[in-house]
Amino acid sequence: MNPKIESIVSEKSIAVVGVSRTGKKFGNYLVKELAVRGYEILVVHPTAKEIDGRICYPNLEAVKDKVRSLVVVVPAAQSLLVLEEAARAGINKIWLQQGSSNPDVIAYADKMNFEYIAGKCILMYAGSVTGIHAFHRGVSKIFGKY
Repeated sequence: MNPKIESIVSEKSIAVVGVSRTGKKFGNYLVKELAVRGYEILVVHPTAKEIDGRICYPNLEAVKDKVRSLVVVVPAAQSLLVLEEAARAGINKIWLQQGSSNPDVIAYADKMNFEYIAGKCILMYAGSVTGIHAFHRGVSKIFGKY
């Protein structure tokens, strides 16, 4: 496995930005799935107090002493602000879920020397993998992209 991937998924407490109040977005699914896989998830949402029974933290500053890894599940247009906040909070292990990065976001991540992964689904790498993610993991291994 890629050492940067291993470094991020080996953290057992992870902050997630991009969870919806409606409970119907990918970020919500990701939180539930990572929790099932044994991760402690800290949901960061600027206005919600609770989503899907989980306490929400208003910003990354509020979780900086509890996590070193962050999963970003917001549109790329919002990701740069999230990474700037992560830099101020001292969180440097970043997973940019598909759709959360663009060239400006990647340039900033490089500039800040973040340990980051972009364009891959964390669910293919974090903990026990089943279903479609297990299939994708197998294909990635075959083609040397794991």
